[in-house]
Amino acid sequence: MPTGPSGETIDTPRHRALGSDSRVTILRAVRAADGGLTAADVAAGTGQHLSTTRTHLERLVEAGLLVKARASGGLPGRPAWRYRATGDGPVPAPYRSLTVALLEHLAPVGGDVREAAGRIGQDWGRHLAAADPDGDDPIAAVTRVLDGLGFDPAVQPDPGDGRTRVHLHTCPFLDLVGQNPDAMCGLHAGVIRGVLEQRGAPAGETILEPFGAPTACVVHLPRLAPADPDGTR
Repeated sequence: MPTGPSGETIDTPRHRALGSDSRVTILRAVRAADGGLTAADVAAGTGQHLSTTRTHLERLVEAGLLVKARASGGLPGRPAWRYRATGDGPVPAPYRSLTVALLEHLAPVGGDVREAAGRIGQDWGRHLAAADPDGDDPIAAVTRVLDGLGFDPAVQPDPGDGRTRVHLHTCPFLDLVGQNPDAMCGLHAGVIRGVLEQRGAPAGETILEPFGAPTACVVHLPRLAPADPDGTR
């Protein structure tokens, strides 16, 4: 592999991806949009045909310059992909090898990959919560587990609907999300549900909304009954 003037390795896929003026323009547009852009957004802004735009976006994803996820607004269904720029590199995190192995295992599996990954995530979440000795509060347990995995979670002010929202400002598996976003987002949502279940809280209404805020993914937790003085619900 060729090296640069200082001896650094040149990342050939990235350099090839940026060999097109159109892709450079698209990358700049996505980087300038805090909340990410859909292919339709990019096509409208650049004047390119939608199918051409999608091809360029996927090339940038393959090169590791963009990551994509389905921004659902918390609603069911399969909305359009939304693209955001990656950071300079993946953030180190525990269980990375396990996650890579999971993706390799799910790749040839048919059916709903997100659902299958979610079931695995729930088992993982229950295991992580059981190893957390610090009380029974489910929201605190969720944030501790997510923090331990490197997601930099922040609980948001109550919007008045009885649901708690947690912003995830970092994704330690961002490069892997680019490989299989449905599987990775399903896995992470499953982890959160598993933590809630281990703490005896309802988990069915938990939603992980990729790119739900300008600088974060958003976890919508279910309405939780207040704890009794003895810690039960």
